[in-house]
Amino acid sequence: MRIGELARRTGVSERSLRYYEQQGLLTADRTDGGHRDYPDRAVDRVIRIQELYAAGLHSKKIAGLLPCMRDDGGPSELATPRLAAELAAERDRIDRQIAELTSSRQVLDEVIAAATGSAETPS
Repeated sequence: MRIGELARRTGVSERSLRYYEQQGLLTADRTDGGHRDYPDRAVDRVIRIQELYAAGLHSKKIAGLLPCMRDDGGPSELATPRLAAELAAERDRIDRQIAELTSSRQVLDEVIAAATGSAETPS
């Protein structure tokens, strides 16, 4: 499939897809005319890349993880205990961020209640 179709099927811009290719996250064959030609499995790969970005991972980390993952979500034969430890550390980082945000929201709710004279805190 061409880059425009992959962009439509994944909701990711063509510019981002080119960036993924530059970072080694996504590969494409080239037609005789020089156009990118992605296999159907590229849709799953792009979705996986988006999930990893949404989890707060940067492209270098993602590039190291992708060879150890299958796009259908199962583990790869290249997956290692080190990979699992790195992913657990990323999960712990996210958990800390959630706790910090929850605490910040609670403080903000208290300030809003004080500022409005309300006994109830917003939800």
